[in-house]
Amino acid sequence: MAAHRKPRRRSAGGHTVRTAATIALAGAATATGFDGIGHAEPQLTPEQVKAKVDRLYQEAEEATEKYNGAKERADAAETRLDVLRDEAARRTEQLNEARDALGSIAAAQYRGGGLGPAMQLALTDDPDRYLDSAEFVERAGTRQATSVATVRRQLREIEQLRGAAHVELAALKSRQAELKRHKKTITGKLGAARRLMSQLPAEERAGGDGERASRATPGAREALTAPGAATTDAPNSRAAAAISYAYSKLGSPYVWGATGPDAFDCSGLVQAAYRSAGISLPRTTYAQIDAGRRVSRSELLPGDLVFFYSGISHVGLYIGDGQMIHAPNPSAPVRVAPIDEMPFAGATRVV
Repeated sequence: MAAHRKPRRRSAGGHTVRTAATIALAGAATATGFDGIGHAEPQLTPEQVKAKVDRLYQEAEEATEKYNGAKERADAAETRLDVLRDEAARRTEQLNEARDALGSIAAAQYRGGGLGPAMQLALTDDPDRYLDSAEFVERAGTRQATSVATVRRQLREIEQLRGAAHVELAALKSRQAELKRHKKTITGKLGAARRLMSQLPAEERAGGDGERASRATPGAREALTAPGAATTDAPNSRAAAAISYAYSKLGSPYVWGATGPDAFDCSGLVQAAYRSAGISLPRTTYAQIDAGRRVSRSELLPGDLVFFYSGISHVGLYIGDGQMIHAPNPSAPVRVAPIDEMPFAGATRVV
């Protein structure tokens, strides 16, 4: 009978399978936690952690450029909306003045005939319909007819302005929602990067290029902050001025969305540098690469904008000898770096 059977011995193979499954599940759980809330992953070396952090920074920068573009569009929509509202208010004031003048003329003409047209015009809920009435038009002379036409035109213009303002308001709300999405992405990526870095020993966290640059000896620091040949070799005075500005900002912190004067993101830095030279550049890397004439890597001159990654998500200011000044990411300040440290995507000469 089955009740009298001896218990089956656990096979080594079954134990191995269960152990392997347990390890696999544990590994999956660890990986999920790593991507989601940043729990420690002991299997990763410091170099692997730093590689993940670099990827997170790159993804955050892509989101930052999208945020910058959305903010630029939101600001433009808000400006247009303000202009439309101001114009609608001005036209409404003109309309009220025209209605008052028209009512005065009509009141003088029809005085003594009951409630004057001025009062009718002032009290009606539908002035346009009232102005269209056959009785009023028949009694109005040439001067009044012209005034009626003016008021009608002003009413139409105000309605058009209100319609345009409604469209701009909808666009603004859409841009604001887009900003919120990109901001959430950015803060999420940067938060994950910080949690990853916190897993490293202090000496490993202090071993990045940004820290090494900030701990450079005074002599080396002075050499980095002196433009020297970079401005001398620049093709014109405006490029030289942009380079001088960028040098003056070495050591400034990276802050996403910032355009100076004390903090920058990558596109904000080059925009501010050329703004100091009297040149207006677009806000985002995607637009900046098309702001001038494309040049090949072999043609680079100091002052050219150099772009990186396939998505054109990072930009620096070329200063010669294969070097650039750029705002890397939150882990490092504005600094001099080789253009070889990131995948080169193209270059543009704006002056």
